[in-house]
Amino acid sequence: MICVDASDIGVAQPDKVLFSGVSVTVTRGDRVAVVGVNGSGKTTLVRILAGLLQPDSGVVRFGRGVRVAVLEQDPVLPAGTVSEFLGESWEVAAVATSLGVQPLLQRRTDELSGGQAKRVALAKTLVGEFDMIVLDEPTNHLDLEAIEWLEQRLVKSAAALVFITHDRHLMDRLTVPTKTAGGEGRIVELEDGAAYQHRAEAGSSAYAVYLEGRQARHDQAVQDESTRRILARKELEWLRRGAPARSTKPKARLRTAHEVVDGGPADLGVRGNDLLLGAGTTRLGNQVIELIDVDQSYGDHQVLAGVNLLIEPGARLGVVGPNGTGKSTLLDIIAGRATPSAGEVKRGATVVTGYADQRSSTLDPEAIVRELVAGPFRQPDWQDRVLLESFWFDSTAQFAPVRMLSGGERRRLLVVMVLATKPNLLVLDEPTNDLDLDALRALEGFLDDWPGALVVASHDRVFLDRTVDHVLATSGSGEVRRVAGGVQGWLAERSTAAVPAARRVSTGAQTSTLSKAGKPDRGPSAYTVGRQLRETEQAMSKAQKSVDRLHVSLATATDHSQLAIVGADLAAAQHELESLEHRWLELSEQQPGG
Repeated sequence: MICVDASDIGVAQPDKVLFSGVSVTVTRGDRVAVVGVNGSGKTTLVRILAGLLQPDSGVVRFGRGVRVAVLEQDPVLPAGTVSEFLGESWEVAAVATSLGVQPLLQRRTDELSGGQAKRVALAKTLVGEFDMIVLDEPTNHLDLEAIEWLEQRLVKSAAALVFITHDRHLMDRLTVPTKTAGGEGRIVELEDGAAYQHRAEAGSSAYAVYLEGRQARHDQAVQDESTRRILARKELEWLRRGAPARSTKPKARLRTAHEVVDGGPADLGVRGNDLLLGAGTTRLGNQVIELIDVDQSYGDHQVLAGVNLLIEPGARLGVVGPNGTGKSTLLDIIAGRATPSAGEVKRGATVVTGYADQRSSTLDPEAIVRELVAGPFRQPDWQDRVLLESFWFDSTAQFAPVRMLSGGERRRLLVVMVLATKPNLLVLDEPTNDLDLDALRALEGFLDDWPGALVVASHDRVFLDRTVDHVLATSGSGEVRRVAGGVQGWLAERSTAAVPAARRVSTGAQTSTLSKAGKPDRGPSAYTVGRQLRETEQAMSKAQKSVDRLHVSLATATDHSQLAIVGADLAAAQHELESLEHRWLELSEQQPGG
């Protein structure tokens, strides 16, 4: 059954053509992910496929009697209560519970936050029988457990799925067609006004197929550009060798030849990897942040209880947990935006904190981009320009007001504003929301090389796997603790309830377990273990350099006696390195949650 057939469609904006000549057919059972940079027209395309928008050109046909459910990026709910909007049935109750909507059922829809409205609208989309489900960023404002549930539900659905997401794990799972529903999986990529389709094969990563196809296209463009330049140079040389009688040279043609030579291939969408350009950091001392027995309460509701956490130089910490369990509160305390109800926060004298939160909507819509980056006390300079260009704000966008930016562009602007302060502790609250895939990869590349400490709350599993070394989990009972096994370890723990909460009486950097006598058995302090780990890592680095140097010496040795000496030294160096690695593993196990 054909759900929708869009043929040769196009949409133009006042200042540019968004896309043209795009053809997409979706049949029941198909799995179609739509990707592209912010501003490429993803939302516009899926709204056309959902029947909510008419293209400027082309034809869109829908199957007879096709039933379509749509989740928009920023849904507007009708007046009334959430319960009235969702209806009453066992399926509504089950979906509402899984998405964390149950406590909102008696609330009026005009009292909901943007995130709450998105979850309510998603619940409505998932209830009922449909031939095609269209989802625009469905995982925004969902915690990891809800995302896992959503993924499992959509995988089992027989309906066609058309969706936009920055969650690469979700993309891979949902672009694999089910055996019962049939259909095919593919990624529709929008770039430079055109659409490219990448077919997802069973057993392979659809995201990887898309990247490979895109790279092959870009490589071909570079090759074509090289050929074009050679031909253009030949023509330019011919024009310059013209006879003296042609002294009134065909200037228009000569000018065109110059433009061809000086031009380049079309913007390939690979938008800058050197994000460190223009974004320095302030020197960070040995002490960053330490939380000691920290509590935080709002009225009678205690969000955090007895939290102990040591953040050291170079730390990479991810914060996970269900919505409403204190993730943002913990970040606020770490960043110095909130004072705890009880306990102590020690902050290093050299710490400069940069905090990118979820409040892009609070930016002044009339403020100019470059002036926001410079701040209120100075004029924008060349460093601001370079930093903005590194995050793909061209000269036009730098002078644009905030109201002209998309949601993803505002998110990028927040990151640039934070980096312009040259922080050495970076605190990010859901940084992946509204970012396109290019921006995600670039942000991950930036964080790979960034020398400061990082604390990030995110529901993006791939992003966390790439950027953090340890995971802190909030529980809802006030507890915050390190979790072994990263994000997947936490999800497995949540699903099996393998670790009873009573096993831990303190969290974070100083985790205590109860002995048989009922007294805490603290062992070495977190600071001591951290210091010993750093010393061991430094010794490992030196030992590795010695091993590498001796390998080179062994390869260049010319006689047997020299070979014997170098070989013995190499064996000793390798033994020392192995001993240090063993020591490092022992210390790692002594870390809280290690």
